[in-house]
Amino acid sequence: MLKKITIAILIILILIPLSAFDLNDLNDQLVNVVEKTKPSIVTITAEKVTKYKNPFHDFSFEGFPNGFFNFQLPDNGEIRSKILGSGVIVDENIILTNNHVVDNVEEIKVKLPDKREFEAEIIGQDKNSDIAVLKIDAKDLQIAKLGNSEEARVGEIVLAIGNPFSRSLNNTITMGIISGLGRSRIGITKYENFIQTDAAINPGNSGGALVNLKGEVIGINSAILSRSGGSQGVGFSIPINLAKRVMADIIDNGRVIRAWIGVTIQPVTQDIANSVGLKNISGSLVSEVLEDSPAEKAGLKTGDIILKVNNKEISNTSKLQLNISSRNPGDIIKLSVFRNDKVKPISIKLEEMPSEGNLITSENDFSNDLGFVVENGSKEIGNRFHLKNYNGVIVTKVKKNSEAAKKGIHPGDKILSIGNQKISDVKDLKKVLKKEKEKSATLFLIENRKGRKHFVALKLK
Repeated sequence: MLKKITIAILIILILIPLSAFDLNDLNDQLVNVVEKTKPSIVTITAEKVTKYKNPFHDFSFEGFPNGFFNFQLPDNGEIRSKILGSGVIVDENIILTNNHVVDNVEEIKVKLPDKREFEAEIIGQDKNSDIAVLKIDAKDLQIAKLGNSEEARVGEIVLAIGNPFSRSLNNTITMGIISGLGRSRIGITKYENFIQTDAAINPGNSGGALVNLKGEVIGINSAILSRSGGSQGVGFSIPINLAKRVMADIIDNGRVIRAWIGVTIQPVTQDIANSVGLKNISGSLVSEVLEDSPAEKAGLKTGDIILKVNNKEISNTSKLQLNISSRNPGDIIKLSVFRNDKVKPISIKLEEMPSEGNLITSENDFSNDLGFVVENGSKEIGNRFHLKNYNGVIVTKVKKNSEAAKKGIHPGDKILSIGNQKISDVKDLKKVLKKEKEKSATLFLIENRKGRKHFVALKLK
């Protein structure tokens, strides 16, 4: 009898709609969050300059009858376009926004919600995380309350605040939920750990705030996936914890300092997991250990699968990349590595990532002063360059007017040997180039896309 009564009460509770009091309470909470946060969200405008060269600028009309061309060709020049974005006041005179909003622009201006307008100075930029830090000379600014993005939960209600499409739509509020966490491999930035939301984000919202119901900024809105160009319910926000770390580095050091271990990695597929006897499809497979890197010094080997960093599971390559990059040079980390059917602990002392270098790369590629980039052959590269045989080392990019371009090296060419040394992969190429660098020039044996072979002599730097 008691059981039946309990079930009946539960059914009644489920069927009873939310009371007006509950709805009013939620409504008041949303309004309070908006009123507290809106004064901290600014409008950013700038002018982007794109220079162009008229291909007919130096064209001679000699030999044509007078009046044959009755118009004047335009001179070389530039195209100026307006940029619109958003920003968040995070400290005294300091504004956080996206790098892509202010990259390669002129005359950056910041307009506050109270209609005051100021010229902004770029303190620093980080393309790899899409974060930029601006400074304005202003008083009586309302600083946003920054939260902890590690505490964000899927399903949590959030608000997106920014300036979509037009300055006249400044401080637009949209509401949704957190649709996903830790989104990576989107192809937007190098270090990706996005908060996904269905709160409407549109052009002009970039750099604005993603806010929780506590009134805390937990993300900097960055990008959308869309077929129409407008919001289709898939937006991405940079976690505020990542943004804060990048900002602190820029302010304190003038640049972002990242740690590295020095390995090339690739995802663990089901076939790879089966072939090595790994039960779960997770971790990152080490395909190369860079010479003189922290990884080499610690004894990490090609073929190792990194499963954990300091007991935190690594589900994919992006997670490993972000985990290491968010640490400081000098930190000692403990890896759990799968090798020869056993899990082995390896401690590595992190070092600062060399300039122009990679913390971890998910591609076997290599660029050089000769003016070309090579990658280990793959099916994707074979399809890109229409190659029947894509094994070996393939040239994927050639810099215009470089030594390689002048000597007739083209994307899709295969490097068979350097000097008298056969080249089977990028690692071989690096070793041979290091040995050959004392010579004034060396011979490269090249096979073009048609299968024809020829030698090219290149001066090594």
